[in-house]
Amino acid sequence: MHPILRRLDLNLLLTFDALYRHRTVANAANELAISPSAFSHALGRLRAALNDELFIRQGNRMHPTQRADLLATTVAESLKLLSDQLGQWQPFDPTTSQRMFVFSATDYTAFELLPRLINRLHNVAPKLRLRMTYSSRKVSIEDLASGHIDFALGYGEDRDTLPAGIDSEDWLTDDYIVIASRNHPRIEDTLDLSSYLSERHAVITPWGETSGVVDLVLQAQGLQRDVALQLPTVLVAPFVIAESELLMTIPRRAAETLQAATPIAIYPVPFTIPPYTLKLYSHSKYARSDAHIWMSRQLKALFAERAPS
Repeated sequence: MHPILRRLDLNLLLTFDALYRHRTVANAANELAISPSAFSHALGRLRAALNDELFIRQGNRMHPTQRADLLATTVAESLKLLSDQLGQWQPFDPTTSQRMFVFSATDYTAFELLPRLINRLHNVAPKLRLRMTYSSRKVSIEDLASGHIDFALGYGEDRDTLPAGIDSEDWLTDDYIVIASRNHPRIEDTLDLSSYLSERHAVITPWGETSGVVDLVLQAQGLQRDVALQLPTVLVAPFVIAESELLMTIPRRAAETLQAATPIAIYPVPFTIPPYTLKLYSHSKYARSDAHIWMSRQLKALFAERAPS
């Protein structure tokens, strides 16, 4: 055993982990249910024990030092494993648990998930807490493996391959449709393939990708669309389309929900395209905990409720 570990108050590791994730003392202290003053005192003790600043304030954010970055994954994994093991002796009770579940998602997956999940949890698990983090990639492998997030929700393709330990399953399937401004000068009641290809398009690229499933399907037929605008978010898209002559191909549910707020028209895609599929990703390391199994069932139930007829 390292000498530092013998004299280290292990509660300080909770302080480290919370600040590494939140990057602000106020939010980290709130998670641990202590005052910012008490949190700062604990951070001072941890800095003294490890002989390193660990976090340096820049504006309103606390940025980790190199040593903090090196420690972060190990600390998170250790706390996760310890929490899961301790939890085995006290079965997870959703009616009383105040556990926090962390999800990684894009704006669209959060849009699909949160309204129904919040409503469901209000009745069966009223004290549970949820935290959504932005998905900076299709699958946050490191965050799933370290326990920083419990579930990742994202778009999946058949050609995607996953590393060992990452499990995935279909969570929600939807059709693609085309949206255009109701006042589009060249499109009226119908949209054929020739018109689709002659217009310019906006596309959603949440991870900065250069092409998506629509472009791949067109390329397989020797066709190509003219992409004029790339957007990182689905929710702003209908407002852009309503005020322009661009077309966009997006999941039907998003378009139908947002159609009430924007003057857009909806058309069938004028070529064959596979359904849009959202996947639920998790790590097998944590799949056996009571809490994880329970939440996974809730998410699957939401998927079953929303499966298209």
